[in-house]
Amino acid sequence: MTHDAPPIRPDAPILVFDSGVGGLTVLDALRRKLPQAPVIYAADNAGLPYGEKSEAEIAARVAGLLGRMTERFQPRLACIACNTASTIALGMVRDVLNIPIVGTVPAIKPAAAMTRTGVIGLIGTGATIRQVYVDRLEAEFAADKTLLRLAAPGLVAAAEAKLRGEAVDPAVIARTVSAMRAMEGGERIDTLVLACTHFPLLADELAQAFGPGVAMIDGAEGIARRIAFLTQGQAFAASSPDLALFTRDEAGLSALRPALARRGLARIAVL
Repeated sequence: MTHDAPPIRPDAPILVFDSGVGGLTVLDALRRKLPQAPVIYAADNAGLPYGEKSEAEIAARVAGLLGRMTERFQPRLACIACNTASTIALGMVRDVLNIPIVGTVPAIKPAAAMTRTGVIGLIGTGATIRQVYVDRLEAEFAADKTLLRLAAPGLVAAAEAKLRGEAVDPAVIARTVSAMRAMEGGERIDTLVLACTHFPLLADELAQAFGPGVAMIDGAEGIARRIAFLTQGQAFAASSPDLALFTRDEAGLSALRPALARRGLARIAVL
């Protein structure tokens, strides 16, 4: 005897989860694709930055938080809009939750198709760039290319500050570009993978610093397409304004209100 799954409520949200505000770049792409979809944006600001944590810490934290949020908010789908969390915890989260989980992976495949010089730069957190998952993507899609990886943790804080309306320190951007160019073959980079969802918030600054010869790519549009595919045919109807959920109350949250409101996140709460 089979039991049909209960129908998905039209107001069941899509849960977009990140360590901080970087996942808002994924939400932007999702809004363009599914403007009617109810959303809860969850930021684990109490755990930020993930890139400095151990794999075991990240896996346990992400699985635990998503378990609690799924129980409380009954989302139709969860998106881990964080490269670090996805490359480490995606398998564990899929094992413990019975809803579709969409992860975020560095856009190495499209970058390999785009590059003309054959040299691709990849910037991410320290935790992301050392993952075997990234090794596998490189082996599968960029085996005949040169992939130069750089940990750029300073960009996470710069992106968080920018979203709060603060100025971006040009020295932080300049250090990243100099370090990338200084690597063997770095002067031939023509494609840059932004392997952290925070980094597209700094796309203008990075583009200016790298110059017009470097194209940038991130995974946001691909993630939005995947979510649209998995929710095809489902009804969307918001029963309340969309929510921004944080894991810690802190003074900086009020400074985020304008950026959150622009993205339709009219309510802020702490888990």
